[in-house]
Amino acid sequence: MIEFFRAVVAFIVVLGVLVTVHELGHYLVARWRGVAIETFSVGFGPALLSRTDKHGTVWKLSAIPLGGYVRMKGWAELGGETKGEVAPDSFRTKSLGSRAAIVAAGPAANMVLAFVLFSAIFATSGAPTVLPVVSQVMPHTPAAAIGIVKGDRITSVDGQKVSSFEQIERLIAPRPDDRIAITYTRDGVAKGANLTTASRMDHGRRIGELGIVGADVAFRRLSPPAAMRAGAIETYAATAATLDGLWKLVAYQKGVKNLGGPIRIAQISGKAASLGLADFVSFIALLSVNLGLINLIPIPILDGGHLLFYAAEGLYGRALPRKAQEIGLQIGAAILASLIVFVTWHDLAHVGLFHFVSHLLG
Repeated sequence: MIEFFRAVVAFIVVLGVLVTVHELGHYLVARWRGVAIETFSVGFGPALLSRTDKHGTVWKLSAIPLGGYVRMKGWAELGGETKGEVAPDSFRTKSLGSRAAIVAAGPAANMVLAFVLFSAIFATSGAPTVLPVVSQVMPHTPAAAIGIVKGDRITSVDGQKVSSFEQIERLIAPRPDDRIAITYTRDGVAKGANLTTASRMDHGRRIGELGIVGADVAFRRLSPPAAMRAGAIETYAATAATLDGLWKLVAYQKGVKNLGGPIRIAQISGKAASLGLADFVSFIALLSVNLGLINLIPIPILDGGHLLFYAAEGLYGRALPRKAQEIGLQIGAAILASLIVFVTWHDLAHVGLFHFVSHLLG
């Protein structure tokens, strides 16, 4: 029962943060471009809390925590022929570039959030670093030949000091079948030896190796500039991994079993929260990258679909016909609804609901 409540609370926090930041991206750029905001809602359905600010925007916390929205003046009106006057603070009156920027700001905000969270983790909890300590020696390798054993700490490679296992790999990889000097410590006693590296093929090129494995991980806090650099690298890596996963899913149907909806996200949120604040924040950052990229998929009704409409408008010099936009939005809604049904069905199967029901009926 505790795990259930933890998963629910963690899920609400995760979605609350991601949705608020996403919609705040739309809101801030819309305000910057002079568009009036009618409603900013975190969640759907009836409002639990509500207030109206001096600009006339209604801020709401709604009952169903499965999303949110920013309602801008003129947003619901499709492009095309305009009948009658349109208010100057309407979304419809803004330039193509302004409208595209407002729509793209939501996914962009999610990417910025991921960068900020990753950077904060590296600056506070630290970046994981594999220490230059041997956790395993492969048999019949150069390291085994000179007597290196588990627990030895590599201190230098050919005179270059090392402080991480990554540095060892970086120095050894370019030198296959080459003679090098290794220094290491064992029980506080310094030792050294010369050896000839082994070699193997990796992605079409020959690389050197010692035959050792490192698994001892330590967390080292980074300076703010280093943390920001590491945060940018981690955000890029998460983006590349997500795009690769989406491509494999669409092109080869790989990873279908890993698809998850609200139930699966709630489960993982609860597990991440149980591991500690750093893991929980890291999970939010990863999910933020996913949310930003998924919203850019060019399916009408998603942000990417609206950007597709604007790309067509820029290409043809005018908005697509109203009917074409309506059909596109209907198709997009159908696709999205089908996907929601599929992932929910998949979630229920994953938690064993259908097996439980069949067991009861049997």
